[in-house]
Amino acid sequence: MITIKDLSKAFNQQVAVNISDLHIGKNELVGLVGNNGAGKTTLLRLILDLYKADKGYVLSKGINVAQSEDWKIYTGAFIDSGFLIDFLYPNEYFDFIGRLHQFSKEEIKERLSQFEKFASGEIFGQKKYIRNFSAGNRQKIGIIGAMFTHPEILLLDEPFNFLDPSSQNEMKRLLAYYQKEYGCTLLISSHNLEHITDICSRVILLEKGLIIKDLLGNYAETAQELQTYFLQ
Repeated sequence: MITIKDLSKAFNQQVAVNISDLHIGKNELVGLVGNNGAGKTTLLRLILDLYKADKGYVLSKGINVAQSEDWKIYTGAFIDSGFLIDFLYPNEYFDFIGRLHQFSKEEIKERLSQFEKFASGEIFGQKKYIRNFSAGNRQKIGIIGAMFTHPEILLLDEPFNFLDPSSQNEMKRLLAYYQKEYGCTLLISSHNLEHITDICSRVILLEKGLIIKDLLGNYAETAQELQTYFLQ
């Protein structure tokens, strides 16, 4: 689904990403972990063509993301609040996204119903501008907007940020369900090792833009290896 070759990006001569070869296959749920400055968000932005690479390329289903926009129709993402249209009500925002995908009003309503528990009665139908919601609810609005179109590829940067414990658990349930139900390829960054190892079958550890570890295996082995690394 996603292939990266000789990809590099630097800011003021500081290397943020330097990956020679990486492939993420169909239906994988992959976690990105690393300390601050490891390159997680930069990598996601390069995959979404939000940054221009200094070298190399990203292929999404064989499409070079820097040379075509065809990949956007099957890709969902939420990186930060800049993805939101903050002068809209939440339902206006979802309707706008739905219309872009040519969904009927009934289909939009049906798809959003999967997120009722996650929304906790605080988002749908609220006559309040997105900019006036709490950080946690803005996070939920962005995640729902990225997921309810059922994209084939979904990228989320720190999706557990600002969420209360109940919402974090529901977020994990939604991601696992979504990957299984729709065969989606998910790439998720997080500082929370427990959440990542709970739901991801593959974990990529970045440090200063480099892939230090690419871990496959059971929860206990992956969790132990990551804990050992970060305790060094």
